Amino acid sequence: MNEHLQPFVLKQPLHTQAFFTLVHTTASLVSVSDKYWQSKGLNGARIRILVEISKQGGTILPSTLAHNIGVTKANISLLLTPLEKDGWITRSNHTQDGRKSVISITGEGQRLLLEHLPGNREAIAERMQGLDEQELRQLIVLLEKLNNS
Repeated sequence: MNEHLQPFVLKQPLHTQAFFTLVHTTASLVSVSDKYWQSKGLNGARIRILVEISKQGGTILPSTLAHNIGVTKANISLLLTPLEKDGWITRSNHTQDGRKSVISITGEGQRLLLEHLPGNREAIAERMQGLDEQELRQLIVLLEKLNNS
């Protein structure tokens, strides 16, 4: 191996070790969730959109949704089309600004979440059982601190 490359791949500083441990752990946990959704014939990214709409009270502007899930405004329409086709969301004109549209979760979308979110949350909880309540709270504090720095 190139000796100039060794410090970056073999002798990683603590912050780099922490970063890659976080990446690996996140990927592992996301995999648990994704496997659950796949076992139910569902797409985790679509479920995330439904959850985000629900968190906002059942309706949301496409631009807000795009921001909240970390995609571009241009991509949000592509992501919403299958949800609308499946009857889980509707799009309608904004009541005060006709140039804007509003996305709403339908009763069918809510039923889907009620049916499957408990099982998904249980699968995640099982994976997280290696930490006790105090450790989970400490992890949340540390991750929020990192996220806000």
